[in-house]
Amino acid sequence: MQYLDVDGPVISTPEQTSDLIGNAWVDDVSVIAVPVNRLDPAFLDLRSGVAGEITQKIVNYRLKLAVIGDVSAAVATSEPLADYIRETNRGEHIWFFDDEAGLAERLAARGVR
Repeated sequence: MQYLDVDGPVISTPEQTSDLIGNAWVDDVSVIAVPVNRLDPAFLDLRSGVAGEITQKIVNYRLKLAVIGDVSAAVATSEPLADYIRETNRGEHIWFFDDEAGLAERLAARGVR
């Protein structure tokens, strides 16, 4: 598992996503955990396409993305985002968690380290 530090540059482009993917491959990890504040705020505005670009690239490389942090304010103002999060959390590649403990539980249930 690769946990990004809370402090660091904002991820907003496919090129920056490529760096994450490269690091994950070098470190031989299958899950990238990103604090929500490290993602461009447009990530939570599905109309922007940022979430689609970032998540599609990660999925194409057979990795998993865990977004860690409170997204409740954005969810409260966007039914499509609430639906997106609900659906991705049911899947195998993109997840949203309030904290790292939620991710740890999900991975332990799936036998992933």
